[in-house]
Amino acid sequence: MSIEKFEPESCAADGRLHFAVTERNRGPILEVLKKVLAPGLVVEVASGTGQHAVHFASALPEQIWQPSDLDPAMRSSIAAWRKHAGLGNLLEPLTLDAETTWQLDTAPVALVAINLIHIAPWSVCCGLMQNAGRLLAAGSQVVLYGPYRRDGQHTAPSNSEFDAMLKAKNPAWGVRDLEAVTAEAAGQGLAPKEVVEMPANNLTLVFQKASIPC
Repeated sequence: MSIEKFEPESCAADGRLHFAVTERNRGPILEVLKKVLAPGLVVEVASGTGQHAVHFASALPEQIWQPSDLDPAMRSSIAAWRKHAGLGNLLEPLTLDAETTWQLDTAPVALVAINLIHIAPWSVCCGLMQNAGRLLAAGSQVVLYGPYRRDGQHTAPSNSEFDAMLKAKNPAWGVRDLEAVTAEAAGQGLAPKEVVEMPANNLTLVFQKASIPC
């Protein structure tokens, strides 16, 4: 995982914000999503600019894509991307806080979070899993993308540098241990289904809701 700026590199006249890293990782992430997502409502947590939401909704017509973000600036950008794309299966962004209990009108088939839990307190990972455990039906999934430590070790020197940079910005942030995330998921009835090696020393984690709690 390379060290990236946390501010968008550009802004279109209509308010669409742009991250270069999103353009780079959207293709590999989409390939995983194509394999694991069932038709239905997919809730993306912390969608950021909306670039991912537009790309995924365009390529996945059987999914209804529900973006969300706590940051009003990001929600405005998502709305601008949505208007620009004109996709019928891309919904208006919601304000979802992973540390609170969500109320959704429709049960999602999946929750997706890209580059979230390392740029947030650990309580966000816990809250995300709690909401997933409460909202998802058996067979539904949680998909997480980002850098992770395995067996207590970083998978690349660049991830170690990124971890140090995150913790310098906020001591509550940092690259998470794969085993800790898996344990938190298990406590909410979410079993590990797949770990996919991704470019730039990232992983995509796929958890599936069990028919009975773990």
